This record gives sequence, C-alpha cells and structure tokens, in this order.
Amino acid sequence: MNVHVRSFFVKDDGEVPNNPELPVIVYNGVFADDPNGLEAAFNRHHWTGSWEGGVFDYHHYHSNTHEVLGVRSGSATVLVGGDAGERLEITTGDVLVLPAGTAHMKLTSSPDFEVIGAYPEGVTPNIRERSPTDRTQAMNEIRSVPVPQTDPVFGEEGPLLDKWVK
Repeated sequence: MNVHVRSFFVKDDGEVPNNPELPVIVYNGVFADDPNGLEAAFNRHHWTGSWEGGVFDYHHYHSNTHEVLGVRSGSATVLVGGDAGERLEITTGDVLVLPAGTAHMKLTSSPDFEVIGAYPEGVTPNIRERSPTDRTQAMNEIRSVPVPQTDPVFGEEGPLLDKWVK
C-alpha cells in the first residue's frame, strides 16, 4: 500500500481550542484503490458509530472524542484549525484523523463529495462551535479524551500510535 502520511499541529486561535497535545494526521490516497472499504476498515479497528455524508460548512469541533474522516467520493477543500488553520485539498481515498478539539469545516466541494466518519469505540460526538463561554469546559473535556488503542487505518500498528502519545 503506497500512502503518504503527514501530520501537523494547529494552535488554539482564541476561538476554537484545537488540540495542544495531538497532531492532525492525513493519510493521502490510502484508500484510493478501494474507497468503499473505508467504513469496514474503520469498524474493524474499533472506530465505529460510522456515518456517511458531508462536512459542515462552519467551524465546529468535538470536545469529547477524536474523529476520522475518509473521503469515499469526490473532492473538497477543508479548513482545519480555525480561520488561521490549514487548508487541505482532500480527494477520494484520503483519510483525516482529527484529535478532539480540532476545528474543521468544508470550504468547497465537488457535487459528489462524500465522507465516512467514525469515532474511537463509537463514542457519540458532541458538536461545539466558537464560544468563549464554553472554552473552559471544552478544554477540560479535550484533555480527558484518551488516546485510542488502534489506528483507524492500520489497526494495532500505524502512524497514529507513534504520533499520538500523551
């Protein structure tokens, strides 16, 4: 499997907390040959509670869980980390792993854009938006989210287990 993996941190921008300890991980093209295999792979590696659809077009984050997004079809530009974050061009077969607290939103997409999302052990995610009054509670929740035992793409081995160490 030929895959390019990169990771990067996004800083607290004063409005969305992002994650101070864990980087965003991008697996470019990991499912390019089998995008319909995304959900089964995630579920096999205990990233469950899966859903299919798009990505909201406003900044939001989950303070109680991490999230994996796999592109099943189409392409999009997503902004990760708030207004000063990174713009990512994602396409069929790409996978993003977003640590708890990481803001994300869709900027543009092709008409056929669809992702499969899932969460470690099927945790039901909350949805938080920019709110200075919720920051303290959100930061406490983010700090308490455990590092998953498995990588959503590779299982008991993989880049996530090397890069996500608290």
